[in-house]
Amino acid sequence: MIAAYFDKIEVQRQNRELVTRTGWFHGKRITVLSTGMGTDNLDIVMNELDTLANIDLKTRMPKEQHRALNLIRIGTCGALQPEIGVEDTYIATRFAIGLDGLLYFYEKHAEVNETAMRDAFIEQMDYPADLPKPYVVEGSKELFDRLAEGYIQGVTATAPGFYGPQGRTLRMHLAYPENNRKIEAFNYQGWRVCNFEMESSALYGLGKMMGHNCLTVCVAIANRVTEKFAIDYHPYVQKLVVNTLERLAGK
Repeated sequence: MIAAYFDKIEVQRQNRELVTRTGWFHGKRITVLSTGMGTDNLDIVMNELDTLANIDLKTRMPKEQHRALNLIRIGTCGALQPEIGVEDTYIATRFAIGLDGLLYFYEKHAEVNETAMRDAFIEQMDYPADLPKPYVVEGSKELFDRLAEGYIQGVTATAPGFYGPQGRTLRMHLAYPENNRKIEAFNYQGWRVCNFEMESSALYGLGKMMGHNCLTVCVAIANRVTEKFAIDYHPYVQKLVVNTLERLAGK
């Protein structure tokens, strides 16, 4: 869907759920890549994108010249503040809170973790000790300035699942039914959690450790507080795609 806006497509590849198109949009060369859902998929994609950019595949050694990638996630999300509308509402992620624990498997996690904000989140949430320890990473300020104008700007909570971790239930009851209410109430120096999704914390955390520039922009297609849902959100996703492509190309 995104590549349909390209003026020319050079490369088309697919392996399982990973679909790649590389082409040109208004004179700028761009690759668009589907990642699949969840921080576990992002762990694969981020490591392999960095390998392509920064490892010599013949010698299997890091290249002397580091290449920084601009990585923008375009997606959908559920809003967590009652005043946020659905459909024609866009959220840019300044900080991502990871509820998945992925970052702590990497040596450099302390270098990118916003520990003051993380500790405030743990304290205000009275965060359960038997859940993975949260982490907080700030996105690229440069990309934020280029792409976030006119959007709601805030914190995104990245959940390690779609149902229980985001407060949804079917037949199984929640261990911590008050978590969503506590996340909604969290406030750190004026920053509030605006939305739930499943990828941004891995994108921001791994990207920052690897030296890449990362940003997430999403369409709100549901409000978890007011229980309002978008009937047809696809036109608004397309609008976000066009906005992002044009801003990347400097139009």
